Amino acid sequence: MTTSDLIKQLFLSFHEKDNEAFFQAAREYIEHEKRKKHTMVAKELEKALYAANGSSERGKRFKNTLPIPRDTEKGFPLLEIQNFDISLDSLLISAETKQQLEQIIREFKDADVFATYNLINKRKILLCGKPGTGKTFSARIISSVLQIPLVYVRFDSIISSYLGETASNLRKVFDFVESGMWITLFDEFDIIGKNRDDNHEHGEIKRVVNNFLQMLDNIKGDSIILAATNHQYMLDPAIWRRFDDIIYYELPDENIRKALFELYLRPIKKDPDINLPKAVNMTHGLSPADIKMITEEAMKLSILDSRSCLRQDDIEKAINKFIRREKVKNNQMGDV
Repeated sequence: MTTSDLIKQLFLSFHEKDNEAFFQAAREYIEHEKRKKHTMVAKELEKALYAANGSSERGKRFKNTLPIPRDTEKGFPLLEIQNFDISLDSLLISAETKQQLEQIIREFKDADVFATYNLINKRKILLCGKPGTGKTFSARIISSVLQIPLVYVRFDSIISSYLGETASNLRKVFDFVESGMWITLFDEFDIIGKNRDDNHEHGEIKRVVNNFLQMLDNIKGDSIILAATNHQYMLDPAIWRRFDDIIYYELPDENIRKALFELYLRPIKKDPDINLPKAVNMTHGLSPADIKMITEEAMKLSILDSRSCLRQDDIEKAINKFIRREKVKNNQMGDV
């Protein structure tokens, strides 16, 4: 059916008050726009169509029409569909890293313009860095800003006790991603992207890695694929060239740590004598997630003591408690 035929069908079904025919024609028109690579036009039309259909929950249409793939062995869902309402300003990371994320968002919005120059927006991005530095949060931010649901891939379900089933699970996930427009996050990516030359890995795992690389190469559609890892040094060398961009998340510097303390301590009244620069110095080498844990502990100490405001010793106690926790975790406590 041509574009003019679809538009004619839309008008006729509207005039005849045939809602089913109207939505069918509208969906065909949206698919027509997607085939022409008019990504943003299709997205806006899709959002308007389903809003008109009474779907107030963003992403609800996907849940209703597309079944979540499940592991054949145990029946666990292989992924989760998540929706977020988060501002880009809430992501406190280095300016360089933030610029990379902003470019990914801008390229997606201008995909139609790129197509006229025979260019493709970045769709496969590898997120690297230590735990708690903002990789998963960045995926949520991209999902929120672009108003596209996040598909969070559950690797604990993908890895089957029957290794032959693992490749099948991966295929199910990729088929699902190709069926719509998503922001897809493969978290703890090193589980599946391990170096094929690792002597500790047997042949079946290596075949799974090969299958994953082939699926990544051949994936169709306009979804953005994000893969996050804390152990980029473990990745197979062939993985790297599959991605359009590599984003590395550094530990926060003094300015960012100060901004993190101010952000996370915002809910509670603070003693005017609090020495925030001292807290910033004491948390050198810690991640944003670590600082969030510390601030939550500090606020709890203040609340449990029924005090009207947070004190400096609350913060320092929380920092020292966290440092002790890390020493225990890393077996650095020494002989007791």
